Amino acid sequence: LDSLIGHFSPAHLEPMERSWKEMRLMGRFTGCIRACLAGSFIAAASFAMADTRPVVVELFTSQGCSSCPPADAFLKKLSKRDDVIALALHVDYWDYIGWKDSFAQPAFTQRQKAYAESGGRRSVYTPQMIIGGQEHLVGTHEKDASALIARHAAADTGVTLSAVRDKAGQITITGEARAGVAGPLVIYLVRYEPHQTVDISRGENAGRTVDYANVVTDWTALGEWDLSSPLMVQMKAQGDRPAVVILQRKNAGPILAAAHLR
Repeated sequence: LDSLIGHFSPAHLEPMERSWKEMRLMGRFTGCIRACLAGSFIAAASFAMADTRPVVVELFTSQGCSSCPPADAFLKKLSKRDDVIALALHVDYWDYIGWKDSFAQPAFTQRQKAYAESGGRRSVYTPQMIIGGQEHLVGTHEKDASALIARHAAADTGVTLSAVRDKAGQITITGEARAGVAGPLVIYLVRYEPHQTVDISRGENAGRTVDYANVVTDWTALGEWDLSSPLMVQMKAQGDRPAVVILQRKNAGPILAAAHLR
């Protein structure tokens, strides 16, 4: 790191925040993250952050779950909305019943378990939606989910965020926090595949062809931001896959800001 803005710290994450995949990818990013100070750039970034805050909707799902296809279809509808960041995280705990989910990662199962622990729940299930890192509900309850999305969209968290990728593949992440907002926040970079279709030949969904939207492939913790001053992180993009940036309280806490990587 050349310098730090907002005391951005890539090296001090709680163990729960780092999955095996996050740890493997962390080394790749640490060498290319740079934080630099430029007053005029921060002013311009503040103007750019005046956008409506999109609401993060995480769907924990599985190709081996017979109850999941309706929730997968609902997430596909949500993925078309500009005010929602819809993400499908495929878990691996149904792989034993006859069909191994081709998108599942142990890290996503651990993330769902972290949400359960944070919320005082003793079990996990599919299809489960987590909205804004806080509310959980069955992923097929469209009316309830829509109401929660509207409530989170109207909330003022006191944190703004912008993420831009230029033609050369350079990613710039900027953020500001209103006085009084407590830190730190974990900075996540999430990559996903916008569309995948799977022919399932075994298990509970045998014989079905299922469309999936925004299938998460990488969920990487870049570091922490203590909110003491404006955030600026610059790094080289790894490929051109769509991505989002998320600012979330530690230990599977509330999500305070998120942005599409344009």
